[in-house]
Amino acid sequence: MPLNGHTEEELLARAAALEATSEHPLARAILRKAREAGLAIVPAEHYQALPGKGGEGLINGRLFWIGSHRLMHEKGQETAEIHARAEQMEDAGHTVIALGNDHHVCGLLSIADRLRENVPEIIKQIRKAGVGQVIMLTGDNESTARAIAEEAGVDEYRCELLPEDKVEAIGRLVREYQTVAMVGDGVNDAPAMAAATFGIAMGAMGTDAALETADVALMSDDLAKLPWLIRHSRRTLRNIQQNISFALGLKLVFIILTMFGLATLWMAIAADTGVTLLVVLNSLRLLKISTDD
Repeated sequence: MPLNGHTEEELLARAAALEATSEHPLARAILRKAREAGLAIVPAEHYQALPGKGGEGLINGRLFWIGSHRLMHEKGQETAEIHARAEQMEDAGHTVIALGNDHHVCGLLSIADRLRENVPEIIKQIRKAGVGQVIMLTGDNESTARAIAEEAGVDEYRCELLPEDKVEAIGRLVREYQTVAMVGDGVNDAPAMAAATFGIAMGAMGTDAALETADVALMSDDLAKLPWLIRHSRRTLRNIQQNISFALGLKLVFIILTMFGLATLWMAIAADTGVTLLVVLNSLRLLKISTDD
């Protein structure tokens, strides 16, 4: 939606220039749209990210900014008419991206999130795996967050969050639930992932910051791996407990036999090697993953 005398082509070209180096999913959507329109994308100079809000840079020597409705408001360039148009888009469940310069807002871009078809079923599987609460943290506006949360079937959602707000939210959840996993993919998620009990990054689509912060990276970017990861982690922990208990138990038996003079050196060596082999074989069972796992 171009404003103040600008054209749609100008708006899209400048948005693409500002987002050319960004790894954010919304930036990728803008760049994809610009390429589909056949526009040549020339990255903006001296681009600076504004965490949780957007970014700004120089295009042909002039400063332009791009970001959220909140950033537009902070820039002091939001008129009543622009605010009404932005709210109309947000009420439709869209994410609004504003673009402007040092004088006015050049236009608005409306981006709609499409939920993956299997997300509601994945949420059910996560609960089935024993997770008590599934909560969505997002920087999106209330209308978009509510629409996505209802469609996905999460228990709660918290919207319009900056990176520091996500960290604070995770801190409260850790104090309330003790064990909290944070799943994220962007630079805005990295601080919250570090504050969680453990972080899970979506590997292929995740930023370097998210991958470096996470404890686990799902390289396939398949959300269906989350319930599998929970179940498989528990199977692994049970396997470790079995191996330690068996190994220590058998050594305790041989210590007792030795005290009564009933154990021989060869019996002890055979038992020690046997325990090692049995522990390895028991661990190899983890490689056999059933369809339920």
